[in-house]
Amino acid sequence: MYGLEEMTVNEFDAANASATEEYGFLLGKSWNSPGMVALLGPMGVGKTHFSKGFARGVGYPGEVTSPTFSIVQEYHGGRLPIFHFDLYRIHDAQELLALGWDDYADQSGILLVEWADRFPELWPKKCFVIQLMMTDGGRKITVRECTNA
Repeated sequence: MYGLEEMTVNEFDAANASATEEYGFLLGKSWNSPGMVALLGPMGVGKTHFSKGFARGVGYPGEVTSPTFSIVQEYHGGRLPIFHFDLYRIHDAQELLALGWDDYADQSGILLVEWADRFPELWPKKCFVIQLMMTDGGRKITVRECTNA
């Protein structure tokens, strides 16, 4: 997948947006180190719902909104800072770098990145990939720990 070697795989079925958010919360609650969470999936599958739950699980007490127009939102106040990106409107890797991608990546926080599959060449060596897919019964969430091979 995107030149990455899969290390572990877990799957979860979510009946609706609330269940997607709850799974994000459970994963965020267990998260304890800086790194990248790459969120993949089509428009409307629940990437932002997952992000809301994840941020709450990390301990962020405020509102989490989609960074579609701002490109990045910063959430401070939890166990680790979260830098929530939405790369949908970014056209190339140079544009993302000009927005300070490396500066965010160098901080001791969590890069929570919607549409991360647009620029896998900028992914750090270790990351988690969250693939969200629509199913007849709701959503399927697949979690993979990857290394940049």
